Amino acid sequence: MGSETDSTRSRPFLLTLPGVYAPQSDTRLLLAALEQERVGPGTTVLDIGTGSGALALRAAQLGCEVTAVDIAPRAVLTARLNAMLHRRRITVRRSDLTSALDTHPYDLVLCNPPYVPAPHTPPRGASRAWNAGHDGRAVIDRLCATAPSILRHDGGVLLLVHSALCDPGTTLDRLAHAGLHATIHSRTRIPFGPVLLSRLPWLREHQLLHTDDTNEELVVIRAQHP
Repeated sequence: MGSETDSTRSRPFLLTLPGVYAPQSDTRLLLAALEQERVGPGTTVLDIGTGSGALALRAAQLGCEVTAVDIAPRAVLTARLNAMLHRRRITVRRSDLTSALDTHPYDLVLCNPPYVPAPHTPPRGASRAWNAGHDGRAVIDRLCATAPSILRHDGGVLLLVHSALCDPGTTLDRLAHAGLHATIHSRTRIPFGPVLLSRLPWLREHQLLHTDDTNEELVVIRAQHP
């Protein structure tokens, strides 16, 4: 594709229904990582926690065979609508991680999970898309344990984005213990958003933030089967 067409297609209009996580800085960081992978026709991709379907849609635009899942019914509907609007074939299912999928390996797994430390994690509602327990690892730890079984064994790749608040080092260790080669692929720093600003005292009380912190670091972890 030419550069003008590629640029246009990489930033499509996305419908985001109320209560569905809208693409933000973490989505864009993960999109950039996706576009650095050698993917195309024949590449099987699984997008876990698809939300609006932004990552799934971009993978489909690159020619991949895409499956997207989300636990929230409204997110599933949103991703399906965006696939239809952009005339892309994406299989979208409601699933808690991979519970509703036939187990088979994927070439590439993408995940922008809930990762914000929170005093309480509600069982439903929009905040379930970002709140992830006291250490922010309620979903990340489950994914680390699941990843080896859903990646193609000869080179399958996981791209996972999360905040430095929930300890990327622990994620690297858990993925390595699971048999994957894991590294920090990319990182960026962004000003605190409304969610973090609303709970600064709690985060500082639990020593998850230094008193003078004003920015959050986001990282993309890339893990691959040897």
